[in-house]
Amino acid sequence: MIPDQRREHILKLLQERHVLSINELTSLLSVSHMTVRRDIQALENDGKVLSVTGGVRLAARLKSEPSYLAKAQLEVPAKRAIARAAAELVRENFTVFLDAGTTTLQMVPMLTDKAGLTVITNDFNVVGHLMEYPNIELVHTGGVVSHTDHSSVGQFTADFLSRVNVDLAFIASSSWDVDRGSTTPSEAKVVAKQQLLRIASKSVLTVDSTKYGKFGTFRVARLEQFDAIISDDRLPQSAVEDMRSRDVRLQLVPPESARAAPEEAGSRRRRRGPGAGEGR
Repeated sequence: MIPDQRREHILKLLQERHVLSINELTSLLSVSHMTVRRDIQALENDGKVLSVTGGVRLAARLKSEPSYLAKAQLEVPAKRAIARAAAELVRENFTVFLDAGTTTLQMVPMLTDKAGLTVITNDFNVVGHLMEYPNIELVHTGGVVSHTDHSSVGQFTADFLSRVNVDLAFIASSSWDVDRGSTTPSEAKVVAKQQLLRIASKSVLTVDSTKYGKFGTFRVARLEQFDAIISDDRLPQSAVEDMRSRDVRLQLVPPESARAAPEEAGSRRRRRGPGAGEGR
């Protein structure tokens, strides 16, 4: 087979098996490891596949997102590590935006002791956790309610954001890769996220590696448009090298074992007692 035929055949095999090893492909195609790797690289450059350790898998189109409750159970150690690294960027007296998402929710207990903090969010779960902290000025954007995501979305949310100043915006994503950037299957989410990129002094994409190589119909932004990306260290090496060659500022953190989860915010509050932090 000529290279184009061989690559089409690889895609058909992946549609049947989803993931294939390099050894399997060399056997199935009767070609060398070097040839298979060249084919994979060509397909990856076209955004059709994603390299994984020892093999390759299809780049996955995201038709819809899991519910908020379902996402909250996934990749918790990675999300917690990403959240901790993100929270370290927050300084006293900052105004920060926490985008709706289960990774940004993990940041909540890591922010409650920061003096003079203003938190703006479109996430009702973030509001619920921070409601009892009078030391934090808390603002919800309003907007059309997304029941699945427990958040507000759409033009009303974007219009509100056009009227505020944000030092740091932590932006979530359900899918991302080097060529397509940060994407979403929900058009209603795009306008607010793009508004954040315009109004925030610094924007940080907080997203775990399991979402890499997936893509939704609607593009939010190219990866280069974020001031920084924080993810976990299980990203494919080829992706890391590609991002860094494009001057994407990427911070990778190892997933951590269970420490403080968002639910711990409530227990911290009880330990501190009612009215703690009201001196603001």
